[in-house]
Amino acid sequence: MEKFKRRTYRNLREVLTDVKVMTSKRKEVKGLMRNGVIDEAFRERLMLAVTEVNGCRYCLHAHARMALTAGISEKELQALGRGLFDSSPKEEVIALLYAQHWAETNTKPEIEARERVVAQYGKATVEAIELVLRMIRMGNLLGNTWDYFLYWMSFGHWGSEK
Repeated sequence: MEKFKRRTYRNLREVLTDVKVMTSKRKEVKGLMRNGVIDEAFRERLMLAVTEVNGCRYCLHAHARMALTAGISEKELQALGRGLFDSSPKEEVIALLYAQHWAETNTKPEIEARERVVAQYGKATVEAIELVLRMIRMGNLLGNTWDYFLYWMSFGHWGSEK
């Protein structure tokens, strides 16, 4: 049996932490999705950067479509899907690298990395960026956790007596 390799929620506490953050920031989320500091294309780039790390097939499909609608080219979309930012706007690359790092470190980036992104964009914009990252992380991990359940079921673990 091949090992399931995508990132998932490891326990209920992780899920509840994300739910608590998102619930406490619901007004900011609404503003961010409507007309926040981060435009639609930038938001989709950030979401795709995190999704590439976490490997959620559902989010990749949905956000690839949204990215195309937001004006991101197919060439850039393919690069984003490989975790590359050479086709992305230069002014967004630091944030995209930070998004990758944030996802790879499971929401605990190095202090220096966060300081650099704050110096580049300002605290309010970084807080908005991190909210976008948290939203997509939650979607990624929920999708992957569901896939893990399906994977687990497909190998006959359901109802097996051990």
